Amino acid sequence: MINILHSADFHLGARFHSLPPEKAQARRQEQLGQLEQLAGLCRSQGCQLVLLSGDLLDRPQGCRSEARALAGALEAMAVPVFLAPGNHDHLCPGSPYLEMAWPGNVHIFTRQELESVSLPELDCRVWGAGFQSMDCPGLLEGFRATGDEAVQLMVLHGDPANPSAPCCPVTRAQVAASGLQYLALGHIHTRGQLEAGGALCAWPGCPMGRGFDETGSKGAYICQVSPQGAQATFLPLGAGGYEDLTIPAGSDPLAAILAQLPPDASRDVYRITLTGEAEPVELDRLHSALSDRFFHLELRDRTIPPRDLWERAGEDSLEGRYFQILQQAAQNAAGPEAEALCLAARLSRQILEGQEVTLP
Repeated sequence: MINILHSADFHLGARFHSLPPEKAQARRQEQLGQLEQLAGLCRSQGCQLVLLSGDLLDRPQGCRSEARALAGALEAMAVPVFLAPGNHDHLCPGSPYLEMAWPGNVHIFTRQELESVSLPELDCRVWGAGFQSMDCPGLLEGFRATGDEAVQLMVLHGDPANPSAPCCPVTRAQVAASGLQYLALGHIHTRGQLEAGGALCAWPGCPMGRGFDETGSKGAYICQVSPQGAQATFLPLGAGGYEDLTIPAGSDPLAAILAQLPPDASRDVYRITLTGEAEPVELDRLHSALSDRFFHLELRDRTIPPRDLWERAGEDSLEGRYFQILQQAAQNAAGPEAEALCLAARLSRQILEGQEVTLP
């Protein structure tokens, strides 16, 4: 059994365009801190091998300080590390992968065709390739692992979701025919796995989100691989993330928002969209009351002015009669019963008008 740390898509040096400059810089520093986290995870989990599936740097050129920090973290892992450059950090003149000195335990695949390295001490062979431009054709068509090693691994930047993708598409049939125990992919920023033909293909997603299209828990895979197969366990890294909430404003937008928040969102970037019927929302005042709870907060007002709840009660129609009955019942009721009847009228109107209904 071989213990493996599998990670990808660090995007070190990302610009975080949606954040103010000082907060973007803080996020970049947090990215560098994650490298130390990963090195610690490698040691604490007893990993014997590290597979890094590309887009570790956000750009193919520059990012020298980030590349030096990466090299230091990989050296600290003190086990063999295999790195397959992807579309964002593809190999080209000026690439840190080609122009920097890397630690002796790091092997970077520098050809856009599959090659392999044998590790006799682990009785395994590691296959890989590196992008040389933003696009890369599929590399697994017709591939079948060779060699006498008991375990066959591959590290690659590739797209398992779209067979016509420009970034090295990978299909289930290719995985099944590969003869691998484990295929470590990168490129997709949400984690996932597929099994085919006795091979496990997995992609860990990015360890830190960079926008509202990259929400949810982020981390890395710890894998156990043997000649009989592989399993990959996701471990979150606890980075600050992105959350996108849509909340009915109601009569008290502040209370409505607070009711939806976790105990601590101080490391997270939130986008909160207020909807429904409401009196004009004072976004500046609301932002001042809430902003200290978040790393960064974006508020959007998508509310509409309140309407007369019973405006349809006078219509000469089946719907009009329905609202008239509700109105009369609400006028004769009190407390929770009256509130429930008003809610029924409000939801009924939304349904009849084809609006999305959110239950309180």
